[in-house]
Amino acid sequence: MMRACLVLFALLLVSATIALGTRDPEVEQCRAKCESERHFDKERRQRCFQRCEEKQSRREGGDEIMEGRESEEEEEEQGHNPYVFEDRHFVTGMRTQHGRLRILQKFTDRSELLRGIENYRVATLEIDPQTFVVPSHWDADSVFFVARGQGTLTSVCKDGRESYNLKQGDIMRIKAGTTSYVINQDNDQRLILVKLIKPVNTPGNFEAFFGAGGENPESFYSAFSNEILEAAFNTKRDRLQRLFGQQKQGGILKASQEQIRAMSHRQEEGRGGESKGTFNIYSQRRTHSNQYGQLYVVDPSRHRQLQDLDIGICLVNITQGAMTAPLYNTKSTTIAVVVEGEGYFEMACPHLSSESQGSRRPAGGPSYQKVSTRLRQGTAVVIPAGHPSVVVASKNQNLQIVGFEINGSNNEKIPLAGLRNVINQLEREAKELAFGVSERQVDEVFRSQEEEFFFKGPRQQHQGRSDE
Repeated sequence: MMRACLVLFALLLVSATIALGTRDPEVEQCRAKCESERHFDKERRQRCFQRCEEKQSRREGGDEIMEGRESEEEEEEQGHNPYVFEDRHFVTGMRTQHGRLRILQKFTDRSELLRGIENYRVATLEIDPQTFVVPSHWDADSVFFVARGQGTLTSVCKDGRESYNLKQGDIMRIKAGTTSYVINQDNDQRLILVKLIKPVNTPGNFEAFFGAGGENPESFYSAFSNEILEAAFNTKRDRLQRLFGQQKQGGILKASQEQIRAMSHRQEEGRGGESKGTFNIYSQRRTHSNQYGQLYVVDPSRHRQLQDLDIGICLVNITQGAMTAPLYNTKSTTIAVVVEGEGYFEMACPHLSSESQGSRRPAGGPSYQKVSTRLRQGTAVVIPAGHPSVVVASKNQNLQIVGFEINGSNNEKIPLAGLRNVINQLEREAKELAFGVSERQVDEVFRSQEEEFFFKGPRQQHQGRSDE
């Protein structure tokens, strides 16, 4: 009996030794990270260790790279990731059975790390086919991107009324205080607008003001006394009460085909196919394009609508399974919103690492923490200037992201891998001193990627190597 126990113990010891010897180095790094995170409580640290073990199991089971990464952490349940905003971070600004306006929470409500963009908000307007959004004005400037569908926007000012037909890819600026309304003239497709909003009264706070309306939406006329309204409109009280008490259906209404047709107009086009109010991002020359993706960039210095706001706009289309180069922006903080598809995002951040270490800072310079998250339609990600980041499309569908670039003038996108990456521009001596190896060894890595800006994704790369 004793001999059998000894044999069994020996077998268990050998199995454990083999298991330890074959443990994935990245899993070991995962466990070390869990140990080092001082801000974790006991329960959170336990969940962290559990994810590391699950990661080991996935790898032993042969799961693909991206599947492992996508469920790797869910970025600590998004609890310690102030740069990523999911559906739960939006509030409903207006909603009826025919559509909704969703507004992202204030950036500084999430973290003081985002105080540089505290006076900006993001919203999405989604309305059903053949619907009408009641006229209103905002105490904020806004720039919107047509993510899907087609419609007509009408703006009203003291000089009159102008209407603009909208289609996918259109960009338009609405100045603060401009009364405007929107219709979705399509018979089948929803109209989706993604908006960047800059309040003009209170930083980070804005309001919509409805003149037209009644009880729902409430008209601001109802705040005035009856005597004031009677004098202002030269109309009796009972007639005013009937007018401002009828609307009870909300701010997004169903309209008849005749009403939609009457409100759909053609705007005049100027040079280059642009109207006075809109321009289409697809009319811009592609900044980068290959079989793995396309990048369009709208520079505020070339578009007067955006100049005084100093906001640039970029659109990234990534082919399924492909990725962007790791890169950073020199000046712009980008607020990126997923328009379509799914994927994965990673960014190197020195601030979160500093927070977890308290006031301590490594003697050799900053330490970087990986910010990562899945990307789904509606996900918003903030990418501060100087922060290297990368985006990967899922293996099943293309990924499209619109980015609003705060401080867009004279911004440059600096690639960190690929044909024209920044390291390739260094002198031989600079490479050797910086990396501690010969220039040849540096070039073997940094000159291996022959594509520019868009590459094969991790899974494609892995499969390609296994076939060699």
